[in-house]
Amino acid sequence: MKEFIQTLKNIWSLKELREKILFTLGIILVYRFASYISLPAINMAEVGNLLEHYKNQGGNKQGAGLLGLLSSFTGGAFSRASIMALGIMPYISASIIVQLMGMAIPYLQKLQKDGESGRNTLNQITRWLTIAVCLVQAPSYLTSITQMFLPHAQFASAYYVHPQSVMFWLPSIVILVAGSVFAMWLGEKITDKGIGNGISILIMVGILADLPGAFIQEVATQTGKGGLGTIMILIEVLFWMLVVLLAIILSVAVRKIPIQYVSRAQARGGVNRNLMQGARQWIPLKVNAAGVMPIIFAQALMFVPGLLTKVDETNTFLAGFKNVFSWQYNLLYALLIIIFSFFYTAITIPVNQMADDLKRNGGLIPKVRPGKETADYLDDILSKITLPGSIFLAIFAVLPAFLHGTFVQTDRFALFFGGTSLLIMVGVILDTVQQINTYLLNHHYDGLMQSKLSRNTNQ
Repeated sequence: MKEFIQTLKNIWSLKELREKILFTLGIILVYRFASYISLPAINMAEVGNLLEHYKNQGGNKQGAGLLGLLSSFTGGAFSRASIMALGIMPYISASIIVQLMGMAIPYLQKLQKDGESGRNTLNQITRWLTIAVCLVQAPSYLTSITQMFLPHAQFASAYYVHPQSVMFWLPSIVILVAGSVFAMWLGEKITDKGIGNGISILIMVGILADLPGAFIQEVATQTGKGGLGTIMILIEVLFWMLVVLLAIILSVAVRKIPIQYVSRAQARGGVNRNLMQGARQWIPLKVNAAGVMPIIFAQALMFVPGLLTKVDETNTFLAGFKNVFSWQYNLLYALLIIIFSFFYTAITIPVNQMADDLKRNGGLIPKVRPGKETADYLDDILSKITLPGSIFLAIFAVLPAFLHGTFVQTDRFALFFGGTSLLIMVGVILDTVQQINTYLLNHHYDGLMQSKLSRNTNQ
């Protein structure tokens, strides 16, 4: 505990790091405040219980689960009909589109290799594409609110302006697009002047904002009539901590590939012992190199099986795909995650480029020839570690469905036992802590080097 307190003192003593952390917290407060500002045309008094009403009035589990997930990503802004209802997700979608298009469009491939200027151009393309995505998602969001979740016929008092009029649609679309662009700007400001990846931090904050309310709801359910009592709450908390630990292990697990670098002088010497004296390093290949992207891709496609129910509404097997807690839905969901894990890892880990870079810099993997043989070796290792990584990722994704109703009683709290929410939280926190540690190490860099030189001199 003393070491932890001393670490906090060290963080606060560094002026640059202290200012970055305070700036980040300030931006987060602005983002959270904006998420409570509702659209001008909607009466918030009628929107407060939107999710609960939808579930109680015949809404299916797929719709309720999807609403809960979207609401958690935006810190509840989605369910509050906030100006930030779209949140940062349009920017994430645009980033994914640009990344995937980069594999097929030579111009984008060239920009990826152009260094800082290329990255700036790609960022500008992503920003404009974000606006385009918002222009598609904003009408869809308003349609879902006005027709499915808060229909005017039953909730006329929820609207200050008739939802079919231009005065409702045009200002609401403009405000929703502006809110998403504002969230993107806040995230970029955190990245530039704060600590951590700003976009990821805003997503994490939105998820964490729903955790206290979800936990309180779970406690009320477990301790109320028909609940399993206080002891079950304690068991749930302990099990949640175990799941978080496993998520951390999955996020940081790597397979280290040893590599040897030989200096030019050693290479000209032609003596085998010089090869053994080269600098020894590692290539860390992550077990879960794809991160949460396979889950996001799989979720984007899982609405398709639900459409099959319209072909034959009496088919009970097809009807299972409309329920996010059914075995049909989760089996297909897990298979898609495994497939996308291999796909995304293959397109994001350039083993051929890694092999070329090693060869160019005088590096080699022991007992493996440089060039194509090195690329094949790395590809083989990557395939072997991706399989267990993708299986564990699929287990994390479907875990909330298995726990809901049997172990965890409420939908909101079940989402924190796995899936995208938990992995995003763990990944962002680990990345932010790593950046803070880097600042601390840089602050003590001279002293460490001086001590090392002193030891070498004394020897």
